[in-house]
Amino acid sequence: MEARAQARFVRVTPSKARRVVDLIRGMDADEASALLQFAPQAAAVPVRKVLESAIANADDLAGTPRETLVIAQAFVDDGPTMKRFRPRAHGRASRINKRTCHITVIVDDKASLSAAAGSKGGAR
Repeated sequence: MEARAQARFVRVTPSKARRVVDLIRGMDADEASALLQFAPQAAAVPVRKVLESAIANADDLAGTPRETLVIAQAFVDDGPTMKRFRPRAHGRASRINKRTCHITVIVDDKASLSAAAGSKGGAR
């Protein structure tokens, strides 16, 4: 059974969060958590929190042990952009975009993922 977790309105730019999410897509949940714990990117902190929440949801909803979980899907969507202005020379102002993103992680157990892959690759 799959479990999902989502963090919305995270104050990280979507491109920086996507770099981190691309690292962990398809990995075992424990490996991904360990990788994120020591990743140098600042976006690794909220991504790891979402991953840990998805793991806890899988344990709570279906009682799936942590060792059998794999990251089935992980993606980052754009959130709203806060527009701010900064004074510049000669009385001008320039716009500063403070971007946000929505991070989603879906975990599933290895057995159901392999069964789903087997059913997709059937006879043609």
